[in-house]
Amino acid sequence: MAAHRLFAVVLALAAALRVLVMLGYDTAMVYWYDSFTYLDTAVHLQPRGAFHPAGYSAFLWLMRPFGSVELIAGVQHAIGLGIAVMIYALLRRRGLPGWGATLAAVPVLFDPAFVRLEHAILSDLQVIALVVAALCALMWREEVTWRAAALAGLLLALAGVTRTAAAPLIGLAVLWLLLRRVPWRGVVALALAGALPLIGYAGWYAQHNGRFALSGSDGVALWARTMTFADCSIIKPPPEEAPLCPNGTVLDAASEYVWAPGASLNRLPGGRFAHNDLARSFAVRAIAAQPLDYLREVAANTALAFTWEPVPHPDRMTPTSRFPYGTWTLPGNPLVDKVRAEYDPDIRGMRSVEPFGSILAAYPYPWFLHGTLFGVMLLAGAAGSIGRRRAALLPWTFAMFLLVAPVAALDFDHRYVLPAIPLAAVAAALAVAAIPRPRHRAPVRERVTVPV
Repeated sequence: MAAHRLFAVVLALAAALRVLVMLGYDTAMVYWYDSFTYLDTAVHLQPRGAFHPAGYSAFLWLMRPFGSVELIAGVQHAIGLGIAVMIYALLRRRGLPGWGATLAAVPVLFDPAFVRLEHAILSDLQVIALVVAALCALMWREEVTWRAAALAGLLLALAGVTRTAAAPLIGLAVLWLLLRRVPWRGVVALALAGALPLIGYAGWYAQHNGRFALSGSDGVALWARTMTFADCSIIKPPPEEAPLCPNGTVLDAASEYVWAPGASLNRLPGGRFAHNDLARSFAVRAIAAQPLDYLREVAANTALAFTWEPVPHPDRMTPTSRFPYGTWTLPGNPLVDKVRAEYDPDIRGMRSVEPFGSILAAYPYPWFLHGTLFGVMLLAGAAGSIGRRRAALLPWTFAMFLLVAPVAALDFDHRYVLPAIPLAAVAAALAVAAIPRPRHRAPVRERVTVPV
């Protein structure tokens, strides 16, 4: 136990912070409209035809008998601590000292962005927990067994049906196994354990929505991504796609085009998601015609993750590295009333509770630890992903994909960066631990010849 004393103390402080958060706010944080969509899907457990797959709603369904979003927040705070324990245990298993493994877990334990995520009815924390658990399964031993590979594949599949951006991690894990020359049973086990749940979910989705897919919004999202650079004089779309060209509506972020009433897609009859396939076809055509413009937009938006000071994106958002303070009301909406009636009658807008709210508002956490340090960790992980050992390759690849994929598929969001940060911390720690240490040779004693 003495070897883990430092981490135990840090974990206890992080638990105390979470108790303070539970006391500092009178309920869980709910977002319009994401939280209410998740909760409504949990009541009527079936996949929706728009953005959110049902993986997180399945967790909410399990919690439904308790009828309390505050209890859900408490459970999620415990899961957040569990993520830190997994990071620490994995790094100790890989030979890091206690202080190094503890340091890698600090962002998850003390960054207000993670603690706020635990307190919110959102799917991101579940994705982080599942991906970190899959990473532990694959890297716990030097030799990957087929059972560990199958477990990792299942965990990544569950992450994929929680947020579709995580599904391609299965392919990255398979490539990593092939690079390590893992026996074929392990590769097949991971591929099957990852693919079969996704196929099953897609079939379930098709039963309810008439389309074999994980969601019905991929085309809409990618179309919105192209609206910041699309030029139809270059794209030359066919007549059926021409109505999706930019129509003069100019917004400050790609994601805003999904919801803007004046955007071309939203002027078509039937609603935006009814034209998902057409939107995807236009977006693919636009990217093929303007690949450099597309890459420029993705790179520029991704760079917002590493700023020394927070950058609003879109402009109406106010990113911060602190805990919020004040009162937040809910919109008057039939879906809100429906969720109240069917899931938790006590759902309401959140407010700070004194004196704990003021203590949280004064909690210091500089932004550069959230942004710029994240960039440093990725650079360190990149260095540890090359060479003979490639100790950091898997967590670094996962981190980079989870960072860039949402930007490439839709837009940058400060919340979407969070799943990549724990993986980047693991990659950086493994990279530093893999640096060869100079060996100190014992001094050579001079041979003295004694005359006879």
